[in-house]
Amino acid sequence: MPETVAFIGLGAMGAPMASNLLAAGFPLRVFNRSAERARAFARPGASVCASVAEAVQGARFVVSIVSDDEATRAVMLAEGGVVASAAPGTIVVDSSTNTPAIAREVAQAAAARGLAYLDAPVSGSVPQSRNRELVFMVGGDVAAFEAVRPVLDAMGRMALHVGPSGAGATIKLVNNMLAGTMTAALAEAVSIAQAAGVDPQAAQAILSEGPVAARLLRAKLPKMLGRDFSAQFQLALMDKDLRYFLALAQQVDRPAPIASLVRGQFQAARRAGFGTLDTSALVAHIGGEVPPR
Repeated sequence: MPETVAFIGLGAMGAPMASNLLAAGFPLRVFNRSAERARAFARPGASVCASVAEAVQGARFVVSIVSDDEATRAVMLAEGGVVASAAPGTIVVDSSTNTPAIAREVAQAAAARGLAYLDAPVSGSVPQSRNRELVFMVGGDVAAFEAVRPVLDAMGRMALHVGPSGAGATIKLVNNMLAGTMTAALAEAVSIAQAAGVDPQAAQAILSEGPVAARLLRAKLPKMLGRDFSAQFQLALMDKDLRYFLALAQQVDRPAPIASLVRGQFQAARRAGFGTLDTSALVAHIGGEVPPR
């Protein structure tokens, strides 16, 4: 019988991840700040909890995926949070995209209470979350990583241990900087192609066979050309991740001029009102459009 998992954060990524754990047979205890999202899990058989503290009671593993450092601090370190409430021996898997600094801070606090904290962000967005195609990049204790493998395998296609606490968060920021840069370049290319009157179907066919053809292009190019900005990865979250990456670059004393330019584009688009839309909406901002109402 699989051991109980507490799942915290049932947003666009978390909900399908939690559903996959249920499908794999894990007893599940769920909590979400918006209770309506959590209630949807009562019918499939999860225990819906009113607080983080309640969710982690009796759980061998805790999985959390929330928006940023601030939300992670609240979930993990606040009174009634995971660190204060979980039983010694619990393994915590944090799949949020955070800074390495907060990952190390939580890991230290968790260790002081006999918990193992793994920073385990993912590569992939909503489709990969639904289809168990996520890639987990995991920092922290190797023994804890091996113990939690069945949980990770139920949600993704690959899990790699990448180093000590903070290493998962670090490589995730590097990964998202590259994704943001490619998205920005693609949005610029599509905007110019459209303004020049290039046939959209021809553009998609040619660019999909070109030198930068990759999963990201296959996902974002149809959305840009089809003006489908429904969120798979919110633009505001990419702006946050690029901000975190630039802070990391400053900490390690390395120049990041390309990332600075790209972050400027995402920041301007967010401030213009495109933040809740998909990152592909950057093409609309570049084209001088206003956010859809």
